Amino acid sequence: MKFIIGIGGVTNGGKTTLTNRLLKTLPNCCVVHQDDFFRKPDQIEVGKDGFRQWDVISAMDMEAMVNTVKGWQENPIKFARSHGVSLSPEAEECDSEEGIHILVVEGFLIYNYKPLIDIYDKCFYISIPYEECKRRRSTRTYTLPDPPGLFDGHVWPMYLKHRKEMENNCAKIEYLDGMTSKENIYNKVYESVQNSLLNNL
Repeated sequence: MKFIIGIGGVTNGGKTTLTNRLLKTLPNCCVVHQDDFFRKPDQIEVGKDGFRQWDVISAMDMEAMVNTVKGWQENPIKFARSHGVSLSPEAEECDSEEGIHILVVEGFLIYNYKPLIDIYDKCFYISIPYEECKRRRSTRTYTLPDPPGLFDGHVWPMYLKHRKEMENNCAKIEYLDGMTSKENIYNKVYESVQNSLLNNL
């Protein structure tokens, strides 16, 4: 059985932390990070707000991302091996798609691209309030540092715009409060996924 989990959410909400924990505890689990598909800085347009438009869907090569997900769907064992993921002994032995194979798709705009919306078996979205998001963002070190005013002038307005768009596109999202403990968030997601897997067996 193949099972795809979406982990979406606001910037610095805890998506990667949750994803990394799931990778360690779910069987035959691979991940596709949306951040891996950002275009080069010289390909990112400057918007009317005066900032490079990093927080929009066109900043990423979404076609390549979809093709990567399709690669997993076509052969999760081959995908896992090529990405250095340890498979269960059963999956290694039978070399077939018997058993459970899980893909986590993680990113801040994973529910804003129509070709991806229908692939998820389970959708989660982590949100945190403005002040906390701004605080966390200010403590992160990016390869390209945020220019002054980027958060209020571009990042947060784009988040609000895309969140509204996402809510209109995808009705099956389970919302998670990013202000609760990492343990609590993980437990909620793990339990929800386990229940879905049991129901699908």
